[in-house]
Amino acid sequence: MPHIQGLAPIENANAKVLILGSMPGEASLRAGEYYAHPRNLFWRIMGSLISLAPESPYEQRVQALKSARIALWDVLHTCTREGSLDVNIDRASQVPNDFQSFFARHSNITHVFFNGAVAEKAYRRHVLANIKVASIEYLGLPSTSPANASISYERKLEAWRAISGVI
Repeated sequence: MPHIQGLAPIENANAKVLILGSMPGEASLRAGEYYAHPRNLFWRIMGSLISLAPESPYEQRVQALKSARIALWDVLHTCTREGSLDVNIDRASQVPNDFQSFFARHSNITHVFFNGAVAEKAYRRHVLANIKVASIEYLGLPSTSPANASISYERKLEAWRAISGVI
């Protein structure tokens, strides 16, 4: 199985919200862009939440997140995974990102939202006990991945609206 490394965070010193995935899929890693798979609903959902055109150039989408005080990253720094599916991540190979340093640089973050259950489980397993940040609220959201087809776009969007109450 290939050993892969994630992307650098999209961050802003004034970020209030952090959205965490598990590890970018193959399309995102190839493009060097978060949520690059054309059927992933992340940018479409963000478009509804922060008045962003989901088809706009990637740098404009990144800037829109920053302007909305939203940071974006993944729980895992490296792992071994065949393909793009979270279920194929080898649990023993998971190495988390350095959240202690991240939260030290982003003291305005009050909410962490997880893009899917795998991200939340990995964070709780590898990160939560090791960080010293007391005032953060956590909420799991349905994955925007096309692999999570059992939940409609409308239901996903409704759940993701929780971010709107924070930003």
